Amino acid sequence: MNPKKRQVDPLGGLGDRPGFLIRRAHQISQSVFIEECSSLDITSTQFGVLWILGRAGELDQIGIARLLGFDRSTTALVVKLLESRGLIVRSVDKADRRRSVLRLTKLGIDLQKRAEPLVDRVRARLEEPFTSEEAKTFSKLLQKFTRALADTARAPLQPPSPES
Repeated sequence: MNPKKRQVDPLGGLGDRPGFLIRRAHQISQSVFIEECSSLDITSTQFGVLWILGRAGELDQIGIARLLGFDRSTTALVVKLLESRGLIVRSVDKADRRRSVLRLTKLGIDLQKRAEPLVDRVRARLEEPFTSEEAKTFSKLLQKFTRALADTARAPLQPPSPES
């Protein structure tokens, strides 16, 4: 290398762009989740479905997708996997026989409960670089960001309606 040649930063400002930082933050978040939850053989996406069903009792596949902001194919794959592991079961909706609903099995409830403290550790590790006040601010800013740009997502997040 020529000593007279100026060293150039290959990132050249890329490292302070929101998209780059969000992608890196997602990679880090996923790595921490995998480290903490590897003993349960569960992904963050699968945990999200278990979490939702644990609170809702039962939901159809479209409802799960809307609440979590998943596209149809991702939801179908996750549901199929969770069903094959015996963690959720599909049944006919008593109120509308044309509709199927999903609910946790006892095995699914047990796994979701075992995962909760591990997922709490994930959150603690991700918030570790911040003071308590910074962690709250960071969370509020992420919420503001995702709400403000929600309509640009391929699979928009649709929070539950007040009557549900």
